[in-house]
Amino acid sequence: MYGWAITLAIIALVAAILGFGGIAGFLADLALIVFIVALIGSVILFVLGWKAGKSAARGLTGSKDR
Repeated sequence: MYGWAITLAIIALVAAILGFGGIAGFLADLALIVFIVALIGSVILFVLGWKAGKSAARGLTGSKDR
């Protein structure tokens, strides 16, 4: 998703240089929305992965059957 945001931002920049202000503004807004969604998704997945790793590590050290 970060690639999409970068691509949209580059297209918006090119459109702005060529004088297409309306399209450039729309693409810049869309790139920002995609970037924020990707950032929130990355943070959520990081937290979930961290909790899963912590739980798995606790499970390995917590067993007393050995």
